Amino acid sequence: MSLLTKFFGGKQNESSITPQEAIQKLRDIEETLEKKSDFIEKKMEDEIKFAKLNAQKNKRAALQALKRKKRLEKQLQQLDGTLSTIEFQREALENASTNTAVLSAMGTAAKALKSAHKNMDVDKVHDLMDEVVEQHEVANEIGEAISQPVGFGDEINEDELNDELESLVQEDIDSQFTNVERKTSELPEVPNEKIPVASSKSKSKPDEDDEMSQLAAWAT
Repeated sequence: MSLLTKFFGGKQNESSITPQEAIQKLRDIEETLEKKSDFIEKKMEDEIKFAKLNAQKNKRAALQALKRKKRLEKQLQQLDGTLSTIEFQREALENASTNTAVLSAMGTAAKALKSAHKNMDVDKVHDLMDEVVEQHEVANEIGEAISQPVGFGDEINEDELNDELESLVQEDIDSQFTNVERKTSELPEVPNEKIPVASSKSKSKPDEDDEMSQLAAWAT
């Protein structure tokens, strides 16, 4: 029974194996071959050491060791070739498995997309979008119509308003000047006669008499 037959279980079970199972089996084979390769390399090193030790004492034994080393080299080369083949096959199977999964996902997505578009018609969609655009334009026209001022007739002339305002200001100034002139004309005339001034002596004497009377009343 070959190594591959041992791992895959013969021809009768090959059709039922899944890609993931096959990939795992190839990885197991790689691991086994790598361990065997390490073992052979170690034996080769031992044979070389043995040949060196017996090169002078026992030449025949040294030559036999080198022959065994040569056979081990041939086995190691075969193992390296087998490992390369298995590694290539495993990578191809992994890529195939990945591609299968991708295609399966894309197929599922395509079916879902088809189901989503099942009740959609391209012409109806275009008609709907045209209607949306049309209604948007109608809404803009309605908004512009509502925002226009109503009940004012023709537009008001700004120059006329400025002239009217200046006229009102001038009228207010003229009215103030008229009131000032009227109040000035209603003031009384200034008398020409001099106003008599009381002397300081006559003013201080009655005050002194009052103080003397108060002292006299207090003394009694």
